[in-house]
Amino acid sequence: MEYVIELENVKKKYKLYKNQKERLLDLILPKSYGEEFYALKGVDFKAQAGDTIGFVGINGSGKSTLLNIVAGISPETSGSVIVRGQTALISVATGFKESLTGRENLEMKCLMLGFSKQEIDAMEEEIIEFSELNRFIDQPMKNYSSGMKSRLGFAISVMVDPDILIIDEALSVGDATFTKKCLDKIKEFQQKGKTIIFVSHSNYQIKQFCNKVVWLEYGKVKAYGPTVETMKAYEEFIAEFNKLSKEEKKAYQEKHKFNN
Repeated sequence: MEYVIELENVKKKYKLYKNQKERLLDLILPKSYGEEFYALKGVDFKAQAGDTIGFVGINGSGKSTLLNIVAGISPETSGSVIVRGQTALISVATGFKESLTGRENLEMKCLMLGFSKQEIDAMEEEIIEFSELNRFIDQPMKNYSSGMKSRLGFAISVMVDPDILIIDEALSVGDATFTKKCLDKIKEFQQKGKTIIFVSHSNYQIKQFCNKVVWLEYGKVKAYGPTVETMKAYEEFIAEFNKLSKEEKKAYQEKHKFNN
């Protein structure tokens, strides 16, 4: 079976600056300023059509960075990224302009996805209905709660029917009724054989919906395999990690986060 996502030795480098002056000097002078930081340190990952893959890892492990690269929002620093098919990233913080209304953001995102004005007009009301925003759709996005943004983002992404659906913590906000509605839609996508990448703080959701799990630890793939095996190892690690003192946790994070 052909892979729809293939990542080989993918790295993502950022610069950490002590202040704005150091950032400016790094831009205008030949000498290098700032500390290099690798959010991803050589990630290998493949997904087949029909896979539903959960991404787990403690905060700062590179999950969102990796999803943004797969979605084509952020470029990799080095390595190979091949994605076959249209992607849609659902993330509360991604792709909306605060100064625009919900409707204007809806239309803008659909235009960016390649839909014509006529196509957008035809599906606009269905998107609004799914989001349940209705009377709020013409209010500025800056007045939206994170849950409202998540509703609109999810409604747009599932209605445009992508080949690869990428969900980055978007189900962690909002009420239980809407979350169930979203999970039902995910099941529908699974039945269609679509590929789904799923990041959630809910281990229950990961185990319920995913057939494979990627465990990231500070920019590296710690494990990748069947859900039952990988989640068992991850949950055992979390149980031990939570027993550490605050100082021990910090030391562990510093050792692994900045070790390239």
